[in-house]
Amino acid sequence: MAAANPGTVPSGPSPLILFNQDLIRCQRCTRLRKYCEEIATSKRRAFRDWVYWAKPVPSFGDEKARLLVLGLAPGAHGSNRTGRPFTGDGSGDFLYPVLYEAGFASQPTAVSRGDGLKLQDCWISSVVRCAPPDNTPKRSELANCSAHLDEEIRLLSNLRVVVCLGRIAFDAYLEHLARTGQSERKPRFKFSHGAEYALPGGRILISSFHPSLQNTNTGKLTRSMFLDVFERARVLVGTAETAHTLRR
Repeated sequence: MAAANPGTVPSGPSPLILFNQDLIRCQRCTRLRKYCEEIATSKRRAFRDWVYWAKPVPSFGDEKARLLVLGLAPGAHGSNRTGRPFTGDGSGDFLYPVLYEAGFASQPTAVSRGDGLKLQDCWISSVVRCAPPDNTPKRSELANCSAHLDEEIRLLSNLRVVVCLGRIAFDAYLEHLARTGQSERKPRFKFSHGAEYALPGGRILISSFHPSLQNTNTGKLTRSMFLDVFERARVLVGTAETAHTLRR
């Protein structure tokens, strides 16, 4: 048998894949882990035949992404069921068609981890990785998850634009900047839909209303408003690709 080439470095999982694998094993928040498991047992009538994911939800997308989309937390019967951010609930039904039109997603629908959806130049994450009761994490739970966010952003080496969906995600990202020494204190940026801020290192922060049913059903967030955010993000990441690239 021929000897292995001593100059060959064995290939293995990427740092972001290893990050997600470690994340899935997280047990830091007893209340959230208990809640996710209870929901997976009781289920919702429409999803009786599903085996719920019921673990911390890993991030999803293109590891070379220049755009980070940062949400709040998995939905109890959405991501907690499917195991992928913004997949299987109303928020995702609003988000992915917009990402598709803006050229960041290969298809406008997201129903399961195996539905063939791919992201290009985009990475989707959240500031809390387990579904919280009433969609409201405690301050301690946000703090427990903060180390995951810090490490993940460190690994996204091409990152240029961050779109924060909702005030909690916006505040969590500002706290990340202060916590990691990129700002002496939490910046005094004001949250508003479509607001844009220059960040240390040349990155850009854009804030957006969250695509929750509460916002989209009431008209607080319209499709046009949301698309404007991601079309602006497309310009800011500096790509010349058109919104039709992934449809060919």
